Amino acid sequence: MRHFLTLKDFSKEELLEIIDLAVTIKKQTKNGDKVPYLHMQTLGMIFEKSSTRTRVSFEVGIHELGGSGLFLSSKDIQLGRGEPMKDTARVITRMVDMVMIRTFSQQGLEEFAKYSNVPVINGLTDLYHPVQLMADYLTMEEHGKADDPVVAYVGDGNNMTHSWLLLAAKLGFELRVATPKGYEPDAAVVADAMALAKQSGAKIILGNDPKAAVEGADVVTTDTWISMGQEDEKEKRIKDFAGYMVDSDLMKLAKEDAIFLHCLPAYRGYEVSEEVFEGEQSVVFDEAENRLHAQKAVMVWLDKQRS
Repeated sequence: MRHFLTLKDFSKEELLEIIDLAVTIKKQTKNGDKVPYLHMQTLGMIFEKSSTRTRVSFEVGIHELGGSGLFLSSKDIQLGRGEPMKDTARVITRMVDMVMIRTFSQQGLEEFAKYSNVPVINGLTDLYHPVQLMADYLTMEEHGKADDPVVAYVGDGNNMTHSWLLLAAKLGFELRVATPKGYEPDAAVVADAMALAKQSGAKIILGNDPKAAVEGADVVTTDTWISMGQEDEKEKRIKDFAGYMVDSDLMKLAKEDAIFLHCLPAYRGYEVSEEVFEGEQSVVFDEAENRLHAQKAVMVWLDKQRS
């Protein structure tokens, strides 16, 4: 049985197989052919952190695959009242066919998976956001940016940065990361990515200069500077991230046909300007829709691994 906890756990071939499956499932959906790959299966959806895209995409996704989704807020189950993660896992996974968790701690997610009887999907943790990267790469493929791309990530060294590092390292493309000093990605994640890059031929460049990162890039991406739980740091972060907004001047340094990605929610005037976000190079709503199709593919792929 396989889980989907981090991209580190998958080979290049497996990741591309999931992307190919997402392409197929999306075509089927658009043609009105919603194949019930997961007929009568139940997806337990545990949310310790709230979300728009994660909840809607997983709940609609399991429905379109012929199953049903069960929304479980931590406020509504005993996990939110102190029940150990391993106990919650051993109860819930005897009653559902698959679990998606959106939580704070990667360690807690991995503990849940250790005691689970069914596949577990990472819907976001403090360390990784792998389902978002599957949607991002699907979007890159649809817009002709998946063939040996140069990707520039500008902003905070957070869970999105970590996931980009692992995707680049696994698939073998060039990734340039520009973060303010003091906001670099986790050293252990960087070490993992660099080791994997030696095997795949990926080129990973870490620095503090947004212009150098974006110069000649095929894809420019960013994320909010102020994630959930960091609101008390808002004023300090706004000051520290001065010069890191992806605006039209910065985008002009990328290739003329470069695309702009953002996992959303976006805060115009902070990490991205209104002009770029609403501009012709922005494909953020294609990207948001692709959460649905990529995650359906992840669920179907995981189900196939245990059959």
